[in-house]
Amino acid sequence: MEFEQTTYEPQRLLLVDDDPTVLALTSEFLKTLGMEFHTARNGKEALKLLEGSPFTIIITDLIMPVMDGMSLIKVVKTKWPDIDIVVMTGHGREFSYTSVIKAGASDFIQKPFNFDELKAKLNRIIRERNLRALLKRLSLRDPLTDLYNRRFFEEKLEEEAERSARQNYPLFLIMVDLDNFKFLNDSKGHQQGDKILRYLAQILKASTRNHVDTICRYGGDEFVITIPQASVEQALQIAERIRTKYLEGENMGTTLSIGISRFRRTDKPLRDDLYLFLREADEAMYSAKRAGGNKVVLHPSVEKESQGVS
Repeated sequence: MEFEQTTYEPQRLLLVDDDPTVLALTSEFLKTLGMEFHTARNGKEALKLLEGSPFTIIITDLIMPVMDGMSLIKVVKTKWPDIDIVVMTGHGREFSYTSVIKAGASDFIQKPFNFDELKAKLNRIIRERNLRALLKRLSLRDPLTDLYNRRFFEEKLEEEAERSARQNYPLFLIMVDLDNFKFLNDSKGHQQGDKILRYLAQILKASTRNHVDTICRYGGDEFVITIPQASVEQALQIAERIRTKYLEGENMGTTLSIGISRFRRTDKPLRDDLYLFLREADEAMYSAKRAGGNKVVLHPSVEKESQGVS
């Protein structure tokens, strides 16, 4: 039986058992599968590891000192409900398949067990995890550009704005719109228009900070980028880098109008501040368009702040 290859998320296992022989044998088996894993001798040790780093699957015994498996399952499913748990136990009469599944486990295996059986159960769990990860990815990604979509952006923007206000760091929004895109679509067809959108997506990825800035296709030929923990000058540099890099490739006669706004937390509801944040980026972008396009424009409120208190 081939072992399931992880595709949509990295798998990280936590093996929990107070029997050193079981730990050693199962560890060797997981190594042969190429799995990344850690071990713990009881539920308390397992929880300490879980607090420190993420895991996707737990394989745990039930009868252990300090903290048993059922108590571990209860805590894990409360704090980390997305983790899958495989229970393995030699006390099949005390714990039934139904009882451990009801407690929150994904599967049950009775000691002494065959490693082929464990492999099959892990295969099933990983296939299901991959499917869930794929469905989540599809729901949050734009299929044409593979950038995040508007739904993701609106969720992420709220989180980022709250964090920015709480930790008191600057948050900028860059709004990018294609100039002459309608003419391109009308004259050369939507296939060429799609090609340009994919090209722009590549430029945006190459011009921003990986795992820091968030790029989304906002709709049609409009894109947005959140820029946290940066100065006005750095936000401008990123926007100018996008504009100039875009001109270096096969842009088919199109250029970019780019607007920049800065988030300001007030005593109003957060949604009102977010609406203003988006509106000001939009206004700055349209100012660039009215000036002939192929420009980066700071919203006047950002210019005032940069000249006074940043």
